[in-house]
Amino acid sequence: MIRPSSLLSRRDLDFLLHDWLDVESLTKRERFADHSGETFGAVIDLCADIAAKRLAPHNKRNDTEEPQFVDGRVRMHAEVKEALDVIAAAGLVGAGMDADVGGLQLPQVVQTACHAWFQAANTSSWAYTFLTIASANLLLAHGTPEQIDTYVRPMIDGRFHGTMCLSEPQAGSSLADITTRAEPQADGTYRVFGSKMWISAGDHQLGENIVHLVLARIPGGPADVKGISLLIVPKFLVNADGSLDARNDVVLAGLNHKMGFRGTTNALLNFGEGGGAVGYLVGEPNRGLGYMFHMMNEARVGVGIGATALGYTGYLKALGYARTRTQGRPPGAKNPELPQSPLIEHADVRRMLLAQKSYAEGALALVLYCGKLIDEEHTAATADDRAAAAMLLEVLTPIAKSWPSQWCLAANDLAIQVHGGYGYTREYDVEQHYRDNRLNPIHEGTHGIQGIDLLGRKVTMAGGAGLTALERTLRATIARATEGEAAELATALDAALTRLVEVTATIQAADTDQVTRLANASVYLEAAGHTVVAWIWLEQFLATGSGDDAFRRGKRQAARYFFRYELPRTGPQLDLLARLDRTTLDIDDSEF
Repeated sequence: MIRPSSLLSRRDLDFLLHDWLDVESLTKRERFADHSGETFGAVIDLCADIAAKRLAPHNKRNDTEEPQFVDGRVRMHAEVKEALDVIAAAGLVGAGMDADVGGLQLPQVVQTACHAWFQAANTSSWAYTFLTIASANLLLAHGTPEQIDTYVRPMIDGRFHGTMCLSEPQAGSSLADITTRAEPQADGTYRVFGSKMWISAGDHQLGENIVHLVLARIPGGPADVKGISLLIVPKFLVNADGSLDARNDVVLAGLNHKMGFRGTTNALLNFGEGGGAVGYLVGEPNRGLGYMFHMMNEARVGVGIGATALGYTGYLKALGYARTRTQGRPPGAKNPELPQSPLIEHADVRRMLLAQKSYAEGALALVLYCGKLIDEEHTAATADDRAAAAMLLEVLTPIAKSWPSQWCLAANDLAIQVHGGYGYTREYDVEQHYRDNRLNPIHEGTHGIQGIDLLGRKVTMAGGAGLTALERTLRATIARATEGEAAELATALDAALTRLVEVTATIQAADTDQVTRLANASVYLEAAGHTVVAWIWLEQFLATGSGDDAFRRGKRQAARYFFRYELPRTGPQLDLLARLDRTTLDIDDSEF
């Protein structure tokens, strides 16, 4: 039997949601007035139960029996559909959506906690539902009432699934280079021609239909990203009464097979081999990339949640192993007749566990905070408060995607190390968690893309308002930490933040080209991310209050670790950034 406690810590979630983020206060807002702290807890309990009973049991089977391409169709084992049907029947696909389309109107921060359970249990099965939710949210924001009735309502019911079709074989992440075209027809529809690569959940038989959201060019539009449109291209056409019609001209050309995430189909799709796939325009022509960013930004935070969950469950399993596995004796204990010590008694093992704890618990707090910002963006009392939350979320999104993807993967690496030779075997979960998590630094934009987004766009947006919003938020916490050890941590954070702001200004003011300014954007992303997570740990340190139980003492110890071992990394990184170092630019390709 798989226990929820091996997936995530409910105690930690309760601390973060209630002691820190005060989610009950959201129930005073009209959108969440039908909920309470008790209903939030009941939904989280339900998700933990589904995760342990329906998703986790077939996680290894996903890895060993990955989907296969057979006679032009996907063949996969039956447990995936059985689990996803349970999630849909519980109403969890539409958990955050409006009641008038069949949703539950739960806060995003509560949904984030729910999704973390599913990601920790079986990230590749959950991916099908996660992409469906993100597709539905995009159409709710930008689709017509008819499109919502035709496609979103069946998604919420679990009958239709969704995808995002951006990348192409020749273009990858360079969306300016996509060539898929959408030719307008007299009846107002379009005929879509082209190929899309790396399409997660691109084909399967988990539901009645798949709603592909496809980026394409309408002939005559601008040649760059300003000429990209967004279209709905369903796998099966849908009649006016909601019944399915003929198969659309969308062909599964093959599946990619990855080192992890093996339970999620990853497809090459060809559109228009038989005369043109029927597509329906979303919104206005040539504005598709802006619409797609609604889904992409949701997916980026979702990737961060997934990376966090995999790092967290790996940490819990390493912790359990270290407490039960005996090996070796303390330094100086030479008598072989002495009993061997549990691994957790060895200093280096404790170091590795504490590092994992600081990464996983810091990342979980970060993604939950981003969920709360989404709730603030949509439901805060004043327009100014909503705008401030939106601005801060913009700045934090690349960090929320990339920091957990880097450092919770590092946690998985340490979990393997704690297991020793056993960690490298398939009999233990941690090697699969590492392989599954290794995709997340690439998913939804690599570290390099997120770094360029942060340094080149987010901290400079609106005349620097993005960085100002971040600085204001961190300094508000520093101002609250005025006593004892919290004040010492605040002093260290203040120094790192001040240096980050100074170096950002130096980069922006440099009399040099954009290539040089952005050459070390990934380093900037790491330094900014560590500064933000140090702030997250100071927030958690303060939230422990005067409590002296083991849980709160552990929180404080993890905060100490992060400030003493991790935050100092930012010093050399910021020094390099301030020099606008060109080492990576000044090497010729012949010199590699």
